[in-house]
Amino acid sequence: MIFGQMLAAEAEGAILAHSIHVGEVHFRKGRVLSAADIETLTQADILKIVGARLEAGDVPEDEAAAALADALAGSGIKRAEAFTGRANLYAEVAGLVTIDRARVNRINLLGEAITIATLAPFERVEARQMLATIKIIPYAVKQAHLDHAIEIAREAGPLISTRPFTPHKVGLVATTLPGMKASIHDKSRKVLEARLEAMGSRIAREIRCHHDEAEVTTAIRDLLDEGCSPVLIFGASATSDRADVVPAGIARAGGDVLHFGMPVDPGNLMLLARHGKVPVIGLPGCARSPALNGFDFVLARLLADLPVTPGDVMQMGVGGLLKEIRTRPQPRDGTQATSASAPRIAALILAGGRSSRMQGPNKLLAEIDGQPMVTHMVKAALDSQASGVFVVTGHQADKMRDALGGLTVTLAHNPDYADGLSTSLKAGLAALPEDIDGVIICLADMPSITPAHLNRLIAAFDPEEGRNVCVPTFEGKRGNPVLWGASFLDEMRDLKGDVGAKHLIGLHEEDVVEVPMPDDAPLRDIDTAEALADHRKR
Repeated sequence: MIFGQMLAAEAEGAILAHSIHVGEVHFRKGRVLSAADIETLTQADILKIVGARLEAGDVPEDEAAAALADALAGSGIKRAEAFTGRANLYAEVAGLVTIDRARVNRINLLGEAITIATLAPFERVEARQMLATIKIIPYAVKQAHLDHAIEIAREAGPLISTRPFTPHKVGLVATTLPGMKASIHDKSRKVLEARLEAMGSRIAREIRCHHDEAEVTTAIRDLLDEGCSPVLIFGASATSDRADVVPAGIARAGGDVLHFGMPVDPGNLMLLARHGKVPVIGLPGCARSPALNGFDFVLARLLADLPVTPGDVMQMGVGGLLKEIRTRPQPRDGTQATSASAPRIAALILAGGRSSRMQGPNKLLAEIDGQPMVTHMVKAALDSQASGVFVVTGHQADKMRDALGGLTVTLAHNPDYADGLSTSLKAGLAALPEDIDGVIICLADMPSITPAHLNRLIAAFDPEEGRNVCVPTFEGKRGNPVLWGASFLDEMRDLKGDVGAKHLIGLHEEDVVEVPMPDDAPLRDIDTAEALADHRKR
């Protein structure tokens, strides 16, 4: 890759390294300069720019990020479209993330061009939570460098995977000593139930017995006979030795005590055992509290059907200091911390117009490739990473509903469709959920738009980076659909007449990111019979 200052007149095809905001020229860094861009720069007397040119053997940043992300991703993971050299991996289901730390380090040590940042191995994750981000630092990376990274990613099975939690019938033994109140057991069970329910499991049966080796043995055998797994034991008195009541009862029931103690505080006095294939855990006293403790580390792995060995437990010390101390400002209450997650972007399709320029039939019902035009955009949205699809009807609403029959969309009718585009926009906005991060405003008369176009807009969206309005472009020309951050929805609700939100782009140019597309689909809508005929020829 060649990087540096170059003459604007000779910069066609170069990647702009620094944003340019001079007069009417608003070019963001990362823009691939077209012939039209060069003319605009020349007219604005901008004679030099700083940019990058790719050479033979260079892999463009988005292509490289996507290829490496695909190589890293194992089961239960979804990749977002790459943008600005970044590709994010997200969990498809709740569970634990497994990560080969050694291979991540090996790839990061290859050089400065490729970086991978992940969550910690065995961290609990929710569906849609971000697991890793792959970032290509320069605008391109050498093919040989990328190939080496992909080779490491694939050499020993999936490098990053999610293991979903599976429902378990958990057995609970709670021992008691004279004078011990039943309320202690009740509170302990309630705390344990909350832990289990958060991961999709439940207590199938609880047995309360005296703190006696023989009674513990009988209770364990009864729970095993009922198919409980794992079996958890709350001892009335903390286990202090492998020969104590709880481990002795486990051994007497035919189990194997694998390990006593763990380098996690609180949680030091946890007991790891097994009866055949069934894990048996002697709980530390801190497990009666909802605060995070060492038992949480073990329980999450068991409910994700991951084995827990003595070696696993003995390596939990780094990061295992969980006690509340003054230097840790936020108390640990057992809840999950807020984590980065995939943005919730709705797709809003405006399909309420009268097709006045067609001078006759409703163009959205015109057949293209054997189905009504409107269904092409709707199906593209459904197959994309949008979190929900909403369609605004108006003119010939009954026929529109029939055309969309069987598709999983939310319909919003606009009775005032004759009053202009703004009324359909507002009707659609009113139907959107309150928890969305943004919305892609789609025109139903653009049947060439594909899921890939929409996914690329979603990948570009990042309010923290100032990318609040994502506009598709082809060869420097802006088109549709446009992704708007939720912060702009109130302004859209104030629109009047036969106008959409296009003019708001100019009012918020500092929030706009242009998203280059591989073809001219974002520039092509169908307004006339001639345009429809031309599309059918294509």
